[in-house]
This record gives sequence, C-alpha cells and structure tokens, in this order.
Amino acid sequence: MSVPVLTFFNNKGGVGKTSLIYHLAWMFADLGKQVIVADLDSQANLTAAFLDDDSIEKIWGAQNTNATIYQCVKPLMEVNDIVPPALQKITEHLHLLPGDVALSSYEDLLSTQWPDSMGDNNLYRPMRILTSFWQVAQMAAEQVEADMILVDIGPNLGAINRAVLLATDYVALPLGADLFSLKGLSNLGPVLKSWKSLWAKRLDNWKNNPESRKYPDFKLPLGKMEPIGYLCQQYGVRLDRPVKAYDKWVKRIPAVYRKAVLGKKAVPVKNDPYCLATLKHYRSLIPMGQEHRKPIFHLTSADGAIGSHANSVQGAQKDFYQLARKIAQKMRIPL
Repeated sequence: MSVPVLTFFNNKGGVGKTSLIYHLAWMFADLGKQVIVADLDSQANLTAAFLDDDSIEKIWGAQNTNATIYQCVKPLMEVNDIVPPALQKITEHLHLLPGDVALSSYEDLLSTQWPDSMGDNNLYRPMRILTSFWQVAQMAAEQVEADMILVDIGPNLGAINRAVLLATDYVALPLGADLFSLKGLSNLGPVLKSWKSLWAKRLDNWKNNPESRKYPDFKLPLGKMEPIGYLCQQYGVRLDRPVKAYDKWVKRIPAVYRKAVLGKKAVPVKNDPYCLATLKHYRSLIPMGQEHRKPIFHLTSADGAIGSHANSVQGAQKDFYQLARKIAQKMRIPL
C-alpha cells in the first residue's frame, strides 16, 4: 500500500504556502508521525528553510548522487532509471527530500512524454517518467516507514506540477484575501478535474495494453487529487487597503471554492467547513524562527521569545496543533 501524499498548491505565489508546510511538517513530527517533506518547487525555498546554505551548496555541488529529487530522476533524461533518494534527516520523525534549482530542466521531458503515454506501444518509459516523482517519494517513504508525504510545488500549471499532482492523494489550497487568489482558484479547479480525468484514461490505456503484463511489479499512482479544503491567509492592516477590501474577497472564497473545485452550487457560507484555517501572520515570530532554524512554536526565551512573544508562541502551537488534527482527519490518518 502506498503512503498518502498531500500537496499544497496555488497557482498564485505569496500566500505563505512554504511556511505553512514547514510548520505543519514539524507539528506532525511532534505528534509522533513519520513525515517526509518533498520540495518539488525549483526555487527550493522549503529546502532553504530546513538546511543552511553550506549544506545546500554541498548537496547541489555533488556529482552522480541522489541527494535531491532532481538527482533521483535525472537518469531518466538519458537511458538509465530512477535512483532511490538519500534523505536529509531533520529529526527522528522528520526527513527532507531536498529540492533543486535544476529541476526546471526536467519540464521538457515531462511535456513530451504526456502525449506518448496514450500510444499503443512502448508505454513503459512514458509512464515511468510521468510517475517518477511518485516513485521517488514512495521509495523515500519506504526507507523510514513514513506515515505521510507533504509536498511543496511552485505557483504554475506546468508539466512538473502536473506530474506532482498525478502523484497526489490530497490537495490543500492556501489562498490570499485578494482578487488574484480568487481568480487563481477559479482556474485551478477545472485544471485539477481535467488532469484527473486525463490520468484516468492513461491508467486504463496502460492496464489494457499487453505491455503492462511485462511489468507486474510496476505500481502507479491513482491521481486522486482529493481536495481537502483551503487555508485563507489573514490580512494585515494597511492604510492603502482598508479591511473592508479584504473582507470582500474572503466572503467570496467559499462560493468560488464550491463551484470551481467541488463542482457544487456556489452559495455564500458562514463558518465554511471547507476552510481548514485562517493563517495568522505571527509577525516578528517568523523571522525569529528563520534565524534559529526552527518552527515558531519551538522558540524559547533563549531565542528571544519573551513577553508577548512567549504568548504568541503558545498560540501558534495551539493553532498548528488544531490544523494538523483537522488535516489528519481529512487524510484518514490517526493521531
């Protein structure tokens, strides 16, 4: 049985996605879950949150290794096969599959293999390439007996993200309280439905092809892409953008989410059950956590979290604990 994959995705950047994944990964680890964090954004910001620059430079500079997701799939660009990943151990319960700025060079190969995967013969290589991220992630999960895989991807609808979403069981959508997030949400729902449908056709094509019998142990992701909800970023007070402007967009999110993502009737809703959380800014705690390379709910007085900061640390721990429990319930993972 495969390990469930949860991907956080929005085709608009700047919604706090990477920080969210970073803190959730730590919280799930604190709760005793074995967690794999996979950085599939070519900007590798999540990797930079976990590792210092010297460690990243060493990983990226090594030749013929398997220390990043790109290094694991790169052999497919020639005539070789996927190599199992060498994970970065953060804690006993938390491991990182680092990202790589070179990952963007894999986009062209994924694009060319997409139409080839619906052919009548020679299907193994296209299917192997299109599912390579899932294969590597599952290899990583097997190494540490992981309970879940959390994935970060960039804000676009390109071939890399399509391949990641094919490997995804659950999707969470971080949003900002603005027009651009709302428009992105409207675009994203139909795209997810299309990718899911097209992948189902490819699975059927593979299953009904005689070539599939030559590879009885070749497992493929189902591409469930089940939406578990959205997370709305809390607005900050700005003189040039009154609070009412933010409220206007926040109030429209439930209806757009239902219509675009779930295919349901677009109705206004209070206390929307599909809203997983409203993400707070935590203001100066975030740079403090980045400086000490730890989640904000691990900050102590020795790190400078004193006075009101200490209270905010406790509040952050409660917030992320509640969010982790809600997400685990949606993913059917017991805590």
